[in-house]
Amino acid sequence: QVQLVESGGGVVEPGGSLRLSCVASRRFFGIATMAWYRQAPGKERELVTIMDTLSFTNYTESVKGRFTISGDDANTGVAAQPTVILHMNRLEPEDTDVYYCSIGGWLTETAGRRDYWGKGTLVVVSA
Repeated sequence: QVQLVESGGGVVEPGGSLRLSCVASRRFFGIATMAWYRQAPGKERELVTIMDTLSFTNYTESVKGRFTISGDDANTGVAAQPTVILHMNRLEPEDTDVYYCSIGGWLTETAGRRDYWGKGTLVVVSA
């Protein structure tokens, strides 16, 4: 198994910035996608951004131009602890949510592809 641990959440004023980090507890045999989702109480989890093995990225419309995803192991899965980062700039109150990272891939050569999730980190944007 693998654990994903997010950090970097907190309280920030509108217009401010945060950097979220997600670190996996072990090496992957291969990684297909790295992504960040967010979820507000009573709402469905929403995809914020996703990056594939070719480093192609996609962002939900509301964060385009403000958020940037990066990962140190999007292609090969050989890092001992794959990491995915979310840079969030010009934050708005509507960005207040619990943010979850997800890594989709294979833990071993014979394992099936699965999506793995962290437990989330809270971001609050408030004056």
